[in-house]
Amino acid sequence: MATPRPAALLPLRFASSVALLLVVAFSSLMRPSDAYDPLDPNGNITIKWDVIQWTSDGYVAVVSLYNYQQHRHIQAPGWKLGWVWAKKEIIWAMTGGQATEQGDCSKFKTNIPHCCRKDPEVVDLLPGTPYNMQIANCCKGGVLTSWAQDPNNAVASFQVSVGQAGTTNRTVKVPKNFTLKAPGPGYTCGTAKLVKPTKFISQDGRRSTQAHMTWNVTCTYSQFLAQRSPTCCVSLSSFYNDTIVNCPTCSCGCQNNSTAPGSCVEGNSPYLASVVNDPNKNSLAPLVQCTSHMCPIRVHWHVKVNYKEYWRVKITVTNFNYRMNYSQWNLVAQHPNFDNLTTIFSFNYKPLNPYGVINDTAMLWGIKYYNDLLMTAGPDGNVQSELLFRKEPSTFTFQKGWAFPRRVYFNGDNCVMPPPDAYPWLPNASPRLSASLLLPVVAAWIAIAILLMTHAL
Repeated sequence: MATPRPAALLPLRFASSVALLLVVAFSSLMRPSDAYDPLDPNGNITIKWDVIQWTSDGYVAVVSLYNYQQHRHIQAPGWKLGWVWAKKEIIWAMTGGQATEQGDCSKFKTNIPHCCRKDPEVVDLLPGTPYNMQIANCCKGGVLTSWAQDPNNAVASFQVSVGQAGTTNRTVKVPKNFTLKAPGPGYTCGTAKLVKPTKFISQDGRRSTQAHMTWNVTCTYSQFLAQRSPTCCVSLSSFYNDTIVNCPTCSCGCQNNSTAPGSCVEGNSPYLASVVNDPNKNSLAPLVQCTSHMCPIRVHWHVKVNYKEYWRVKITVTNFNYRMNYSQWNLVAQHPNFDNLTTIFSFNYKPLNPYGVINDTAMLWGIKYYNDLLMTAGPDGNVQSELLFRKEPSTFTFQKGWAFPRRVYFNGDNCVMPPPDAYPWLPNASPRLSASLLLPVVAAWIAIAILLMTHAL
């Protein structure tokens, strides 16, 4: 016969269950690390190292970076690739790239290597490099476009001559601890893995050769590692409601000019020019205009017009960063009506299908030489376009915020959305429960759990 449980333990266990449910509920509201991108589940940067020739004390290799990310590109000042040699290798010479430091090469008396560091870092050469220093896919200043936007410019390559490395497949050792900065942190690289040697097809297509050895390294991106705070936010408005839903307060940080001067700058400040052009400041660190949201980028979605068979949206992207011209920018938005997008004005458009046949995700970017450069904060620091959708009678509605996007990304970073209960609603809509009203309920749950635990003890 089972032993009956003490009555005093029942409230304690009930309280523990309530506390556990509260922990789960609050943890579901926490921001994830964003290492996995649901709109680009297979996106990564793959580094391929092809040994194509043996030398007297090592080999010659072609190293290529493939940006397989659909909507995240690498902008200026570009990528920086690093690794740690497995033995005592050196770099005799490079084409299409260069090591940032030579290191200590004092033991070499005549033929001085290009780099003697145990942990070299390599960068791309700049456009306009002399032809005798170039190879295919080099010399873009480290800038790589996203795969969906321009696959022809999503590849970078350089050639490296490695010495003191071994001259056979058995004596050559794979480098370790690959790192990729693009241009700052955010990417985590796995270990190099030997793969089937790459085959190269001649221009006439009648002959193929192959590398002596090939290894691949896969690097994945985490928005949380790149920057602890978000980089963009979304605001909303509509023709049927006078309410303008601004970006949530402190979306990308809060104004701290009292404790941390220089965290933002007023647009009419007489010291603006001196702060922006300060040579001692890191150009990668954003200097934003003082706003309630403190984001470098704001995306505004405005439901503009309602026609009989169509409806129209205006999108405006505003740059609040005084230190950054966003070149080759892109915007990704998720909305169920993108499968009925009819016309888009002044932006390029490409559908993304992360869920197979469901076409609810669109990638937008600027037209070359027209609006592909998003200027720094100021009067010219915005780009805009309008989208015309055909109505699908079975799904179309303006109720309950259906006309607004589910997710928005800028340059691959997930933007902060307003809370759903704040969306502009149709006039005479039924009252909706505000998020602030949930706080007393949660507080009551916590109080009950504490009382039960205290009573049990």
